[in-house]
Amino acid sequence: MVSCDFTRTALHGYVDGELDASRSAEFERHLEACRECAKALETEESLRSGLQRNGLYERAPVGLRKKIRMELDAATAAPVAPRIPAWRWVALAASILLVASISWYAWPRGGTLGTQNPASPPFTAAELIDAHIRSLQPGHLTDVASTDQHTVKPWFNGKLDFAPPVKDFADDGFSLIGGRLDVLGGRNVAVLVYARRKHFINVFVLPTKEPDTPIHPPGLRQGYQWLHWRRQGMEYCAVSDVSVADLHELAQLIYQ
Repeated sequence: MVSCDFTRTALHGYVDGELDASRSAEFERHLEACRECAKALETEESLRSGLQRNGLYERAPVGLRKKIRMELDAATAAPVAPRIPAWRWVALAASILLVASISWYAWPRGGTLGTQNPASPPFTAAELIDAHIRSLQPGHLTDVASTDQHTVKPWFNGKLDFAPPVKDFADDGFSLIGGRLDVLGGRNVAVLVYARRKHFINVFVLPTKEPDTPIHPPGLRQGYQWLHWRRQGMEYCAVSDVSVADLHELAQLIYQ
C-alpha cells in the first residue's frame, strides 16, 4: 500500500512532465529522503522504458485501429454492457503477465537511483538537461548554422581530437540545423542539433573505447527525454522535449 502523499499526488505528473518547475524541484528534493517514492519512480520509469524497447512495440495497422475504434464506439453506445467472452479474459491475463515480465527485466537490480553501470551514459541526467536548456537561450543553439552535413562536419576539424559522424535526416523529418562545441563533465563534446517540427534535439557525441550498445530505454525528467547508445567508437546522448517515439526514431537513424 502506498502511504506517502507525494507518491499519490505528484509521481505521475512528474513522470509525464506535467508539474511546473517549482513542483518538480520540490518532488526531486523529496526523492532524496523518501525511499518509497524513489522506488515508485524506479518502477514507473522501468515499466515505461521496458515498453519502449526495440521489438516490444509496433504501431497497429490502420485497419486494426479502425476496427478497435468501431468496437469501442459500439460498446459505449450499448445500453447494457455485453458479457466479456472468455478469450478476452485470457488475453487480458496474458497482457498483464507481459507487462510484469518487462517490469522485472527492466528493474534496476542491486542499486539505487543514479547508480552507474558499464552501459550507463557518461553524464548525469541533470548535466544533460542543463546543457540542453542552456542551448535554447538566444544565440547558444549552434556555433555553425547549416543544413549541409558537408559544412557542419569539417567545422569540427581542429576543434576536437575526434571527428563526429554528421548526417542530415531531413527526408525522414529530422533536419540538421548545425552544430556546436560543449563541455560536459569536464570533457569536450560535439553537439549535433536537429529540428523536429518546432522542437530542437541536441545529440551529444564523444569518443569511447567501450563496445557498442543498443539504444537504451529512455530517461525522463522535468518533461525532457534522453536516450543513450554507443556505436562504432562513439558515444551518443540525445536530449529533447519531443515524444519518446520521435527521439527514438532519430536515434535509430543515427545508429544505422
